[in-house]
Amino acid sequence: MKHIFHFIFLVALCFLPCLILGSCKKPPEPITKTSFKLNTVVTVTIYDSSDVSLLEHSMELCDYYENLFSRTRETSEIYQINQGLKKRLSPETEELLEIALSYSRISGGLFDPSIGPVSGLWDFHADQPEVPEDTLIREALPLIDAGKIRISEHCVTMNEGMILDLGAISKGYIADRIKEYLVEEGVKSAVIDLGGNVLCIGNHPDGTPFRIGIRQPFADTGSAAAALSVTDQSVVTSGIYERCFTEDGIFYHHLLDPKTGYPCENELASVTVLSDHSVDGDALSTSCFLMGTEKGLELINSLPNVRAVFLTREGELIYSDGFED
Repeated sequence: MKHIFHFIFLVALCFLPCLILGSCKKPPEPITKTSFKLNTVVTVTIYDSSDVSLLEHSMELCDYYENLFSRTRETSEIYQINQGLKKRLSPETEELLEIALSYSRISGGLFDPSIGPVSGLWDFHADQPEVPEDTLIREALPLIDAGKIRISEHCVTMNEGMILDLGAISKGYIADRIKEYLVEEGVKSAVIDLGGNVLCIGNHPDGTPFRIGIRQPFADTGSAAAALSVTDQSVVTSGIYERCFTEDGIFYHHLLDPKTGYPCENELASVTVLSDHSVDGDALSTSCFLMGTEKGLELINSLPNVRAVFLTREGELIYSDGFED
């Protein structure tokens, strides 16, 4: 009998850690998928599921929305609207365009979804980018005016020659839709990275926040100017180092000023926005960069649940109210 009780005691001892922790089952290994989409590198990592179909469908969502929002893909809805081939908007394109127009208003027109006539002249993805002819830029400037875009009964109208370009906001919108899908499928721990637009779902499975770095401009890929602890929020950075080139000793970057048609000239190297929704972070990081530090901070501090850090070309970090907390 003593041997029997001794055996039972040993068995119970072996299972004691499982009883304390609630389960012997280990959390699944993270699954991840990377692909080149939306003209950038897209990576989705899920920490609490081993269902790879979630990754596959996330990538399919990128393709679906690119076929709505792309300015250059001939099959896309935006391309066809710009060509005058259609006016009726899908619900998703109408929603995104309405959001873009709202940010155009609050930024004083610096965030402008009608910047297409000028942005189309600059090809930062070319093997050897070149500065467009100044005459072409000056001819395109009068066509940039978000105030001339009208949406009525799910149709859009605008002046002849105007071109929509939603590239400064569409990745944020797409990231939000991927998060929405994954949450509906029961995912509670994941990171969605659309070429630097990072959107977190929850925390790590152990409860610790995700750590997201703010890149040090022009430094090695692994170099960070700062690191953020992020729980269930979006981190979006707009910076001069993302798409750029030098011609005749002059530096050019992709953050174009709709009033001049040339890259915005100010003291900033980047703006990083922490927000609940990536579409807001996308629009605000661009808007605040174009607005400059003083006006950009004023805008951020006027908005609820939004924080930002401005990184100057001299390497100074300037935080909005509450960011360092």
